[in-house]
Amino acid sequence: MNRNELIADLRQYVAFNEKEEAMREKLLAFVKEYENCFDRSLLIGHVTASCWVVNKSRTKVLLIHHAKLNKWLQPGGHCDGDENTYQVAEKELLEETGLVALKKDTTIFDVDVHTIPERKSVPEHKHYDIRYLFEVDENAPLIKNHETLGMKWLVMNDVPNLTSEESILRMKNKLELSPS
Repeated sequence: MNRNELIADLRQYVAFNEKEEAMREKLLAFVKEYENCFDRSLLIGHVTASCWVVNKSRTKVLLIHHAKLNKWLQPGGHCDGDENTYQVAEKELLEETGLVALKKDTTIFDVDVHTIPERKSVPEHKHYDIRYLFEVDENAPLIKNHETLGMKWLVMNDVPNLTSEESILRMKNKLELSPS
């Protein structure tokens, strides 16, 4: 996948609700405007990739406790110049959890635009996040890395007890309403 293919995928992507549609439009405009949108050196913001990690029956989700943000989130990270957002999400899944997807599905599952607070020498900026759905073996061992404080498998109904992050709840609701 390259930038032009991502633009095509974003054009075809059908948002879950009006709020996500507004973010899809912002993300599409950003990717079209900035050729270097995948580089974190673009300080106003950059494209990131993440994954909604579920078990085979799609009844549980794996969330990580993000060390820098101190929030329960889905695994993901910076593209660092790589235009293939699916491969970035796949790499982040392995690096942050030790897990691999059971099958490949490069269809965009969710999009989100969110603000990252200023930190050290990096000013406040936007993450234009492309998210993919990954089914994994929930019995496979989890491998925590330095970017996470912990990981948890949750049944979908328990997700709101751990986080009130709007985008996490949207992905939960989206999965519950979609056919397997």
